[in-house]
Amino acid sequence: MKATTQLRQMLASDRMVVAPFVLNALHARIAEDVGHQAVYMTGAGTAAERGFPDVGLLTMTEMVANAKYIADAVNIPVICDADTGYGNPLNVHRTVREYEAAGVAALHLEDQVFPKKCGFFAGKQVVPAEEHVQKIRAALDARTDPDFVIIARCDAYAVTGWEDTVRRCRAYVEAGADLVFVDGIKSQDDIQRYAADLADVPRMYNGDLATTQTMDELGYKIMICGSTIWLIYKQVRAAYEELMSAGKVDPDRFGTRWDVASVLGLDAIYELEKKYGVQDVGTDVAGLAAAQAAQMAADAAVLTPADD
Repeated sequence: MKATTQLRQMLASDRMVVAPFVLNALHARIAEDVGHQAVYMTGAGTAAERGFPDVGLLTMTEMVANAKYIADAVNIPVICDADTGYGNPLNVHRTVREYEAAGVAALHLEDQVFPKKCGFFAGKQVVPAEEHVQKIRAALDARTDPDFVIIARCDAYAVTGWEDTVRRCRAYVEAGADLVFVDGIKSQDDIQRYAADLADVPRMYNGDLATTQTMDELGYKIMICGSTIWLIYKQVRAAYEELMSAGKVDPDRFGTRWDVASVLGLDAIYELEKKYGVQDVGTDVAGLAAAQAAQMAADAAVLTPADD
């Protein structure tokens, strides 16, 4: 089944779609491996992996390239950040075609002035609502797969207030958007108001202020969460600080190369090598993992001083 159709069926069910943040194909594989049914390619994370803050410095080409790697890596729907659509409605038309060709199931387009900023950063501005309505119309005209999901993101809350946010969301849905996504939600009160004032509108939520169970009960259709960027930052920074101060990183922090290789499909590569006579592997992944575990134990014994 196509990823777009999978997502449509999920949205038509009575359960909210939970899509954890992923920065790259490896993260998407991990999410799929633990049982998630969809993933979200974060624009902030895509920018961060290339050394930039989330202030609209990446091009559509860079974003689509990452989206394609992620979509090719998994068999679950990928929902993507498409920023402002990278220009006017004509640019949006091409953006939708490119994301659709990359194999993703959905994208969201925001009503910020280009270049955009992260929805939680100061200084962002929004375009007139009618301008974004035209972008939504262009997006709908551009899609060739009717199951491809178009999400209208609204950043007006921090700029023009809540009443304008509600008006914009309704206008975007009337224009044909499949869901709305109000960004910049910062409190439990915001969550409740978002659910109450747009109760009749399919809604997406971004954040970790409430559990997936709570958001499902409030009628949200999609929740993007589990902010991988901040998780990675804290864990990697702690490991590097430990290396700086202690001279090595505690091996208990590590997975193994075999954990990662397994998630990335090393077994399937070995099977293809055997099938096409490329190489006689001579062992299996389990055997390699056992050997690696033994080597890591030996390395740890060398690094750890013996008891007196």
